[in-house]
Amino acid sequence: MTGVVIVGGGIAGASLATALGRHGHAVELFDAQTFPRDKPCGEGIMPAGVSALRRLGVPDGAGGVPFDGVRYHVGSRVAVGRFPASAEHGDRGRAQRRLVLDQCLFELAARTPGVTAHQGVAVEGPSIENGRVAGVHVNGVVQRAALVIAADGAHSRFRHRLGLNVPVPRSRIGARRHYRLAGRTAPPWVDIFLGPSHEFYVTPLPGDEVLVALLAEADAVHPPLEPVFDRWRVEPPALRELLEGAEPISPLQATPLAAAARHGFAPGVVLLGDAAGFIDPITGGGIAQALVTSERLAHFIAAHGVEHADRWLPAFERERRSLLRDYRLLTRGVLGLARRPALARAALAGLSWTPPLFSHLVGVSAGTRRLFGLRLKA
Repeated sequence: MTGVVIVGGGIAGASLATALGRHGHAVELFDAQTFPRDKPCGEGIMPAGVSALRRLGVPDGAGGVPFDGVRYHVGSRVAVGRFPASAEHGDRGRAQRRLVLDQCLFELAARTPGVTAHQGVAVEGPSIENGRVAGVHVNGVVQRAALVIAADGAHSRFRHRLGLNVPVPRSRIGARRHYRLAGRTAPPWVDIFLGPSHEFYVTPLPGDEVLVALLAEADAVHPPLEPVFDRWRVEPPALRELLEGAEPISPLQATPLAAAARHGFAPGVVLLGDAAGFIDPITGGGIAQALVTSERLAHFIAAHGVEHADRWLPAFERERRSLLRDYRLLTRGVLGLARRPALARAALAGLSWTPPLFSHLVGVSAGTRRLFGLRLKA
């Protein structure tokens, strides 16, 4: 029997595997795809995530470019939210292609003593004995484990197979494409352009590349998606100027937004990262959350072991909910504003006049501040 089986070798799964291997646990890590592999999601790493990567031994966000915070654009108005200074986390995020970051973390896990990493190997589902997950089915064989971690993403097949999935209405979709800029360098900010039924996120990347991500209300987007994406991205003057002459270097990829789980754990299994559910990527903290919650789970396993994990899983779930509570409240608030353009303009006008408040709220999304003023320590 293996100590821990991790399903999904992305950011959450690979970082957890590395931490557990360093603590002396035997880990089997499976990913259905092969690396390098791309996926349609954000690529900004908030300061708390940069800190977590550094503690893993991955400095500077795996060679990502630094950014200072976020800037919201509504028409001609720009509101600037700089990351607040933090002794634990610094005051800058990093941005790196998932193509690079995911491969870096998977390879780090594969090099870690105690971790056996498999790529291109799909886990077929859970093996359940006496009402408890006791392992997984891989290539028709049961791989038994004291604890199974499902970290297979927002559309987790493992969550579905366990009956923990909660259907979420298709209210928002996301799409993204990478560009190589022509004769210019992207500014050191994540720029967010708010439209009447959508937002564009522009994230600077190494090599004068940018990620341009569209988040939109599903009923405002009529297929085919590509003409809609191209028409909307030239509407904001600043975005049109930045992308003038830019070369598309990745295909347009789209995905539904939001996922929900009935519970974050069950006997013998923990859902981790996006597999545990998320509201919407509008506040951009997904990578940092995956890293920080994986780190906390590794601490629980190191402190309590895996043989009697069912005893301490409720305590881990309470801590995870507490850790993410303020971020989720902020996300719901920002999502509500995005769906009410007039109110969003008024809110951004107020925030542009109160930089300390805006910086504090950006700190909440960065994982370095609590919503009501308490700082988070590493």
